[in-house]
Amino acid sequence: MLGAVLLLLALARPVCPSPASVASRRAEALKKLLEVFGMEDPPPPPAHFKQPPQYMVDLFNTVANADGVTKNPDILEGNTVRSFLDKTHSEEMRFLFVLSSVAKNEKILTAELHLFRLWPRVTDGPKRHHFCQVSVYQVLEKDNPDTPGGKKLLAARLVSLQTSGWEVFAITPAVRDWTEDESSNQGLLVTVQGLGGSPLDPPPLQFASGRGHHESKKPMLVLFTDDGRRGASLPTAGFPGESHVPGTVPLSRSARSLDRLQPCQRHPLSVDFEEIGWSGWIISPRGYNAFHCKGSCPFPLGENMRPTNHATVQSIINALKLSEGVSSPCCVPDKLYSINLLYFDDDENVVLKQYDDMVAGSCGCH
Repeated sequence: MLGAVLLLLALARPVCPSPASVASRRAEALKKLLEVFGMEDPPPPPAHFKQPPQYMVDLFNTVANADGVTKNPDILEGNTVRSFLDKTHSEEMRFLFVLSSVAKNEKILTAELHLFRLWPRVTDGPKRHHFCQVSVYQVLEKDNPDTPGGKKLLAARLVSLQTSGWEVFAITPAVRDWTEDESSNQGLLVTVQGLGGSPLDPPPLQFASGRGHHESKKPMLVLFTDDGRRGASLPTAGFPGESHVPGTVPLSRSARSLDRLQPCQRHPLSVDFEEIGWSGWIISPRGYNAFHCKGSCPFPLGENMRPTNHATVQSIINALKLSEGVSSPCCVPDKLYSINLLYFDDDENVVLKQYDDMVAGSCGCH
């Protein structure tokens, strides 16, 4: 008899998970979360403090609010914007951008060369130019770009010599060539000429180079792509052997009963990137509110429950016990919003990426 009592007490005693099982559970959870963000491993934080390009920060603030939630889903044509800094760091107007981080499945939409136009040199003599012609070439022969067939014209325009600021040139065909064949990437060449194509020596117009200029003025390639990921969301089922989300305290039976009595509604669900160890490579946001849906869908379903027609019929069948094994409708998200992440990738390039179906906008009975 005493043995049976001791056995019952042992079975009734709550079993605390071992540190090893908690660590394993956390690792599995973070792996699943990385899959949602389209990554196999988290990028390492930059070796040294790096200021992201102001263009990328401004673009993030235009596309998303402070929590990363998309303000207007039509602003971006695709779902990914990548920025690359020039790797030549030379004073000559030759530029090279390494695009190895672009995945093969990404569709190239638009590529832009961003150059910061410096204030023009002061020239001697009465003759002063007000405009000059700037041309951007794709280099085909690295050592002989000026020979016939050594380069291909991508863009050309007249540029004022009266101001300074950013100039943006479309270079999409070159980037498509480079992503299809990495060895074809021989860089870009930029020339400055007079209105009739005459050489200007020294050229009155200069662009900021990779050396000797502020980080915010460095030459940059901005690439707009789409990786084809749509509607990516967390698995609805829990992890094997789990009855609650890792890191949370299971609710008592009375608390769970109380939850079931509450009507279906949206509740906060904070995702803190610092808490899960991702703050080193994510620039913005620091976290976001994903929200979650919780509550009952009792018969009869009112309009405030935002029920579908199917849920209404299911609720009736369940209430009248017209069919065995039919449960009441579930409280689930019926509107989902996308979020945006601004982050450093494996090569320390800054990426803006949009992820669909990440925030529960509202809840309903389905």
